[in-house]
Amino acid sequence: MEIWPGRPSPLGATWNGEGTNFAVFSEHGTHVELCLFDEHNNQSIYNLTEVTNHVWHGYVPGIGPGQRYGFRVHGPFEPEKGHRFNPSKLLIDPYAKAIEGAVDWSEQTFGYIWGDDEADLSYNESDNAPFVPKSIVIDPTFDWGNDRPLRTPWHRTVIYETHVRGFTKLHPAIPPDIQGTYSALAHPAAIEHMQLLGVTAVELMPVHHFITPKFVLDKGLRNYWGYDTIGFFAPYSEYAQGRSGQQVAEFKNMVKALHEGGIEVILDVVYNHTGEGNEMGPTLCFRGLDNAAYYRLMPDDSRYYLDFTGTGNSLNVVHPQVLKLIMDSLRYWVLEMHIDGFRFDLASALARELYDVDRLSAFFDIIHQDPVLSEVKLIAEPWDVGMGGYQVGNFPPGWSEWNGKYRDTVRDYWRGEPATLSEFALRLTGSPDLYQADGRTPAASINFITAHDGFTLHDLVSYNEKHNEDNGEDSNDGESHNRSWNHGVEGPTDDPKIIALRERQKRNFITTLALSQGVPMLLGGDEISRTQGGNNNAYCQDNEISWFDWSLVDENLPQLGFTRRLMDFRQRHPAFRRRKWFMGREFHGTGVEDMAWFDTDGTEMTEEQWNEGFAKSVAVFINGDEMPDPGPRGEIVTDDSFLMLFNAHSESLEFTIPEGRWGTSWEVAIDTDRPFLTDSEELSSIRYPAGGKIELVDRSLVVLRRVE
Repeated sequence: MEIWPGRPSPLGATWNGEGTNFAVFSEHGTHVELCLFDEHNNQSIYNLTEVTNHVWHGYVPGIGPGQRYGFRVHGPFEPEKGHRFNPSKLLIDPYAKAIEGAVDWSEQTFGYIWGDDEADLSYNESDNAPFVPKSIVIDPTFDWGNDRPLRTPWHRTVIYETHVRGFTKLHPAIPPDIQGTYSALAHPAAIEHMQLLGVTAVELMPVHHFITPKFVLDKGLRNYWGYDTIGFFAPYSEYAQGRSGQQVAEFKNMVKALHEGGIEVILDVVYNHTGEGNEMGPTLCFRGLDNAAYYRLMPDDSRYYLDFTGTGNSLNVVHPQVLKLIMDSLRYWVLEMHIDGFRFDLASALARELYDVDRLSAFFDIIHQDPVLSEVKLIAEPWDVGMGGYQVGNFPPGWSEWNGKYRDTVRDYWRGEPATLSEFALRLTGSPDLYQADGRTPAASINFITAHDGFTLHDLVSYNEKHNEDNGEDSNDGESHNRSWNHGVEGPTDDPKIIALRERQKRNFITTLALSQGVPMLLGGDEISRTQGGNNNAYCQDNEISWFDWSLVDENLPQLGFTRRLMDFRQRHPAFRRRKWFMGREFHGTGVEDMAWFDTDGTEMTEEQWNEGFAKSVAVFINGDEMPDPGPRGEIVTDDSFLMLFNAHSESLEFTIPEGRWGTSWEVAIDTDRPFLTDSEELSSIRYPAGGKIELVDRSLVVLRRVE
């Protein structure tokens, strides 16, 4: 079979109906070979002799979808200078749209011979081809029908963080042959569950093709979370139901089905590092293609890697070709896979121009001006593990952020930790101290109580300590400071008082989340009280520890029903999802502020009270009569006015309803001590006059709606 010169663009393998063009970048490589594999794993090798701007390319007639391939790259093996070329190692195409197979962690997969701490300086000539994944040529055609971006406004967005496999693996209404797959997440039963919760966007944990590290496999475990990417264009193959190479079509079908259900798709993406680890890691892709170009190396010793991620390496975002790789990948997922947004894992690592985090780095500049990427939802995990990596509130306009300060403050408030009410007030109102100054809106704050990394909501109120024994690391892994509280007993209990308090606390957390300004993010399964048995780092638990136990639905119907009614309440009341900040001033001479804060005696809070660390109660007035947010046609938007009463004390408290201009009569809309009655007729029949008194049981939350 002959090979033609081909083209340097686009990178990767591109089928045109008659053959396939292959193009791969290697700046310091001296010779590149294209390897094609037949159904018996027999290998045919073609020399890519054409080079354009460090891109090696060639066109092979007659090659089409389903063809498995890889590259071998010749060049210097000089670890001290950052070069680790080894042509005996078959390499994954970094632009592969599909990848087949897992890594067999034999010595052949490493570029060096196993030995002591200096082993990475040795040279391993054994062929790794039988032991590593293969790239696959795909047919990109797909009938999207009328699918279009949903573009759900941020102020109407409710995010549901979940896992393709874990959410569907045990779902009784989904056929067993597709459980745990993209097709399962497209099933009507999966979509209906999210619709009934009021979810407008599903945030999927990593689906870029990833590997399971050797140390995890050696313990008999698997990479469940997926934060070890090895292919930034390829959907993870093991979430596909059909034969190899069909994962792309299955993924597109999933997105199309979710869109038809009114649900956007946001991907958790990991561009800060790869699964190849540090100098002792395997040679699978980037290291063998051009180690010095793709990775951040120590400036004084290029044998070693700069590690801002805690995984052994950091992608070299400073290099223009690596930056191009990331941007090409992002655009591919938007344009070809119809993705609606991204959550960037350890996003601070992407902002490091040299060493410090740079708010105006090239990464942000390029996204800001990109006509495709600037239009989708962009969410940062605003920290990494490097010095100065905690950057909550410091990302530029156009970005939203996982608000870790919101999580910590709300957890501390409800467990009774000493803290000022002013901190709680800031988080409840969208964290203006973090986001308002640079022109961002409350939507910059992605509010969450729990996420995949840490306790589930049920475990947050059931455990004081992490219980990660199943991870095989003597519970040394995972966060030790969880701001959790077991309410008297570690783990499961039969004590009815503790059970009742835990259930009320879960409702307090969910209610606070739903009624805070900003964008709420639910951890999938919290609505049915999913537990991981106290494991707060289930990254390696691809089993019942992490999978959703759908039998919990029946025993936790109160929690599920309460969450559904609560999210519906939020969507019906724009007062809790404002697009603009509270200003603390009256509207048009009405004498009524847009927001006001009261002590339990019905008087407005004083400056001294705001800074009392022992204070655990507050009442919050929200004026819905006239809000600064216009409707889609510029019309004035109005809503009911509300009074939120918070009691995080260990004892019941009596609140006095404020008198005067705030209102004369109030009805109960939400009471976390009476979950079945949320926003019901029976609950709204309970009314209180201005100046009247209402008793809140310990650790509870009541929302009153103004009647007149």
